[in-house]
Amino acid sequence: MQRKTHTIDVTGKVLGREASKIALLLRGKNKASFNPHLDNGDEVIIKNVDKMKFTGKKLEKKVYKRHTGYVGHLKETKLHEIYKSNPKKVFERAVYNMLPKNKLRAGMMKRLKFE
Repeated sequence: MQRKTHTIDVTGKVLGREASKIALLLRGKNKASFNPHLDNGDEVIIKNVDKMKFTGKKLEKKVYKRHTGYVGHLKETKLHEIYKSNPKKVFERAVYNMLPKNKLRAGMMKRLKFE
C-alpha cells in the first residue's frame, strides 16, 4: 500500500465541493485497489482554509446544533461564529461528516492536515 500526499489550496473554492473531493482522497476511492473494508487512502494537506468561499447566505443562516442530553439543553452555534474563531474546524467537520460512519473514520481523519 503506497500513500501519496496531496496538497490542496482552497482559496476561493466552495466548502462542500472541496470537502467531498478530499473525502474521496482520504478514503482511497480514487485508486484501482479500493476496498471498502480497508483504509488505504492518501494524506491530504489543506492550505488557506480562511480564504474559502460559501454559497448563498450560509454564513448567516447555517446553524450547528448539539444536545447535552438534559431537557431543554439544545445548543446552537452559527457558522460565522465558528468560522471566525477557527476556520479549520468548519472544514474538518464537513469532511468528517462525508466519511463513512465506522471504525475506519478516525484513521482517515488523522491523515487530514492543515497548513
